[in-house]
Amino acid sequence: MRMRLPWLCLVLLAALLTPATAAHAAGPAPHYLMTAFTNTSQSNMYVYDSFNAGTFNLVRANAYTPPSGLIRDPSVMRHTDGYYYLVHTTNWTGDTIGFARSADTVTWTFLRNVTVGLNGATGSTWAPEWFKDSDGSVHVIFSASTTGTAGQFRPYRITATNSALSTWTAPVALGIPANYIDSFVVKSGSTYHNFLKNETTKYIEHATATSLTGPWTFIGTGNWAGWGSGLEGPALTRLPDGRWRIYFDNYTGGRYYYADSSNLSAFGAKVELPGLSGTARHFTVLREDSGDTTAVPTGNRSLRSANFADRYVRHRGGLAYLDPLSSTSAIADRQSATFTVAAGLAHSGCYSFQSATQPGYYLRHYNMRLALQRDDGTAIFKGDATFCGRAGLAGGGTTSFESYNLPGRYLRHYNYELRLDLWASGSTFAGDASYTVTSPLS
Repeated sequence: MRMRLPWLCLVLLAALLTPATAAHAAGPAPHYLMTAFTNTSQSNMYVYDSFNAGTFNLVRANAYTPPSGLIRDPSVMRHTDGYYYLVHTTNWTGDTIGFARSADTVTWTFLRNVTVGLNGATGSTWAPEWFKDSDGSVHVIFSASTTGTAGQFRPYRITATNSALSTWTAPVALGIPANYIDSFVVKSGSTYHNFLKNETTKYIEHATATSLTGPWTFIGTGNWAGWGSGLEGPALTRLPDGRWRIYFDNYTGGRYYYADSSNLSAFGAKVELPGLSGTARHFTVLREDSGDTTAVPTGNRSLRSANFADRYVRHRGGLAYLDPLSSTSAIADRQSATFTVAAGLAHSGCYSFQSATQPGYYLRHYNMRLALQRDDGTAIFKGDATFCGRAGLAGGGTTSFESYNLPGRYLRHYNYELRLDLWASGSTFAGDASYTVTSPLS
């Protein structure tokens, strides 16, 4: 009996040191991505992100500069191929729209300038905005004038004719009267809501329709919302609680504001956007959700592969691998496979993995490879080091981890190297992207 006491004490000690399962994963974690040009430059795009659509952090300054022309009014979306696509105003005059894309939102590649063919060099083509309809069709809505910057603008749309977004229909008028600009469309139920600037009165107005090409009925005109005039660049997103938020640029005062609504008809008073008011200009905000309601055990833990049960996630040489390990492995190897799981650095509803033996060093994705690096305090590091739990793609009580700042990409092993890959169908990916959260190996 005396021979068993030391073993029993170790078991009890391990139980005391292993915290209970976390309960803070209450649902999908929203991530907000903003692309903007700034007061200091019309030729460089800045990227910001936020967990609540109100407090934005700089992810990358000068993230993209097109080969020529401007990058005013950048609008971003994530397409079905997993890439982020950008459209933007290319110049004060002309008949082109600029396109670029990125896998990680910080490194962008020029794709092409699409000629819309409405107005030639003497006209103006401004403020393109992505709109994905409920039937899956992809559109770009923009404002065009046939007589340049002083002309009468009206909204048009072009529609992608292939999944590569490389060919487009001829422009189709949206059905809005002349002298309206900065059209931003969202769909709620079967109703299209169009928020746009009246170039005569300088108010943001609100029109609705049951078809994207109209007819449109203006239900909010003049100072209908009480925000005043001298406003442009409306953009909308959904808040974590399901309400809508509209952002707009008070270009006459050099400030940026937002207002909230539960029904897209009645909005609250305008509130100045903290941090970016006076800096950011005409932006869009893309909301994406990561993870589900899966709670992950916190404290010191190890991650065992679902499809290679003798292998664990560990770091060596600054990178993460899936190596065969056990309780009899060398202590240094077991320590490299032990992480302190805690609330996510970028979102408390998700998780970050800190080395148990190197405080301040976290697993983060970098160029889609998983690495162990020191927290440098930047927004991009915190986002890269935050992963949201999901019910394991492989089932069987396993857990999968979706990137917080690149939703749709999962922590998976490939050739026993840990990386971040887009979700793919099939049992191979499901197994590679699923893990059992175990007691710590050390």
